[in-house]
Order: sequence, then C-alpha cells, then structure tokens
Amino acid sequence: MVSALGMTAVLGGCGSTGSSDVTLKLVAADYGDSAANSSKKYWDALAEEYESRHPDVKIEVSVYSWNDVDRKVKEMVDAGHAPDMAQIGAYADYAASGKLYPASELLSIRTQADFLSQLSDAGEWKHTQYGIPFAASTRVLFYNKTLFAKAGITPPTTWDELAADAEALKARGVKYPYALPLGPEEAQAETMQWLLSGGSGYTDDVGTYTLDSAQNVATFTWLKDELVAKELTGPVAPGKLNRADAFAAFADGQVGMLNGHPTLIQQAARKGVKFGMVPMPGRTGKARASMGVADWMMGFKQNGHAEQIGEFLDFVYDEKNVLAFSREYGLLPVTGSASNAMSASDAATDKALHPFLEQLPTSELYPVGKTSWAAVSAAVKEQIGQAVSPAGSPAGVLTRLQSAATAADSRSVG
Repeated sequence: MVSALGMTAVLGGCGSTGSSDVTLKLVAADYGDSAANSSKKYWDALAEEYESRHPDVKIEVSVYSWNDVDRKVKEMVDAGHAPDMAQIGAYADYAASGKLYPASELLSIRTQADFLSQLSDAGEWKHTQYGIPFAASTRVLFYNKTLFAKAGITPPTTWDELAADAEALKARGVKYPYALPLGPEEAQAETMQWLLSGGSGYTDDVGTYTLDSAQNVATFTWLKDELVAKELTGPVAPGKLNRADAFAAFADGQVGMLNGHPTLIQQAARKGVKFGMVPMPGRTGKARASMGVADWMMGFKQNGHAEQIGEFLDFVYDEKNVLAFSREYGLLPVTGSASNAMSASDAATDKALHPFLEQLPTSELYPVGKTSWAAVSAAVKEQIGQAVSPAGSPAGVLTRLQSAATAADSRSVG
C-alpha cells in the first residue's frame, strides 16, 4: 500500500491542559524506502531542534509505514487515545465526526496564508479547513528518449499525437507503447488524469460526482478504441496492470510513455533510462489540469493542546523545514514561500522537480473533502479496468460507478 503520493510513513502526544510541561504525540507516515532515509530521522531531528527552543514541550514521534499508519491512527482514535497530531492520507472522516481542530484555531495567520490555495481548499470539510497539506505531488507524461529517437517521433501534445506516437513505438517492437495502469493498486490516479485531460473529472465545480458525464464516457471510449483495441498499451490488460509494475517496466526500458510522479525520476535514472517529461496531452491540446495529490497533517482536539500544537506546526511549516522535507523525499512544497525558493533554485535535485512544480498551481486534487471519497476510490480501483476491456462498455461501467458514488455520498455525512 502506498500514500496518495505513491510512496511510503507517523508521530504522537498527550499531556494535561494547563500544565507547563506538555508532551505532544505525533503519528506520521514514512516516506523513506530504507532505514537510512526513514522519515523517523527527519522528525527526530526536527523535534530535537524544536525542544531546544521550547524546553516545556516534548514532541513524541511515532513513524509507521503507509501500510499501517492510517490504521494505527484509527485504532488510537477508536480506543479514545487520539494523538495530538497525525500526518496521514485522509482527514475528512475525523473532521466529520468533530475530532479535529480547524486549521484557523491552530496556525498563525502567516502560516495559513503561505499554503498554496488549491491545497488549502482541498483541506476543507463543509467550507472549513481541517486538513493541513503536508506534502504534494503532480503527474506528468514521462517518455523514453531513446525509444522516441529510434522511432523518429516527438513528445505528444494532443491525444491524436499520443496515439500516433504509440503506433510508431509499437512498430519498433516496444513492449508497452503507452502503459495504462488501471489495475487495483492505483487505478483512481490514472483514471483521474485521463478524465482531466478529457475536460472533466470526478466531480463538477460544486462537488457533485459526475463520473458518467458525456465527456468522461467519451474519454474512456477513446482509450478503449484508440489505444487498447489497437494493442498500444502492452501485453498486460490495463485492468491487471498496476502502477508499480508499469514504473518498473519503464525503468527497464520497456515503456514508451506513461503518467508518472517524481519517484519515477530516481527509479528510471538508477537503471540508466534517458527520459523526458512533458505535460499530459489533452484531447486537442494541453490538458485542462494535471492531477495533484496531497497527504495531510491534522490536529486532534481530544487532549486540548491547541496552542502547543499550533506553535509546533508553525515551526514545521517554516520555509527551511518544508524545503528540507521536500528535497529529502522528492516531493513538492505545499507553501508558496518554499515553492518559490525551489522554482528559483538551479540545484539539480530542485530542477528535476520543476516540471511537477509548474503543474501544481493549476492542478486538481481528488475530492478528499468528501467522506464518501474512500468508497468511491475503492470502487474505481475495482471496476474501471473493465471499461476498456474487449467486452466492456465505458458508458456502462461509468454509469455503475456513478450510481455507487451517489449512494456513497447519500450515506456519508460529507
């Protein structure tokens, strides 16, 4: 299991209100891929620095893998022992059940104002921000420069060009001309990127699910007819191809094009793959928006430490600390100050993230403020691959998903 960002990480606290000595418990997710770069090291160093300036506050850090962190926090909350802070994948259920502080009761005005607006907006439940963005990413189209050169083609800017490029790659014997991972691991991400490039999305402007919109049906009809049916998506059926396997195949030089996030940069570079990155093409030009994803920080009300939580989070979101975390794990800063600093940097690690950073201001995120999203996402993972299967009906599958989304929405409190 991976986070919304496609990676892997927890912190915790308790103490009595009014005490001069307070212990804040933070549960956080691990974005590292080994013990050497575990997020535990980042948080321990940050906590030590903070405690040296605030001797009356202790930060107790617990870090878990993405396989466990959301479940661990839920178990703590259900048992009546909520941490003071959690940095996990979703916040809406906790906000809906009244367990979280609004961001405005924790953070300074300066810190609140520094967040990128679309991330702050995505952190809202019923028009109040409870989810505090912690890490972000976007998707771009990766292409194999070596395979493109051999086929005599250039990166696509429209769907027709993408299909033509895929045809040329297939003619050169490329195993996956365009890798289309609609398998259960992360199908909701590939689906959203294509819906956006087709001019629509999961919801409309007021947050109503629109999975079966005419634009979305047209998008998946095009995918089925122009890519899958013409055998341009490789030997594995899209509904059985997972993102991790698609990334591994790209790193092995077997994929011409695919949507990817920043972790693919290092994965491909380690294998010596020469690659380029361009915005995802739209039907007749650049896509309406890139897909953005975010993981979330939140403050729980149970222990009553709003002031201490807020002061610590103001420190966490200092430009220096946001940049340090983003650079360590190849993620995008969630604040304007850190984003501007990274955009202006000529350092190689920062420049590698510039294509993703450029997409972030206009990116669109999953509808994470809806408590029904978890159920809808699970349904998309399970069913969307059928929409492009030989016997599948894009309209039929999207209609079923729309019915499931509407039902989940009516059951939810969001």
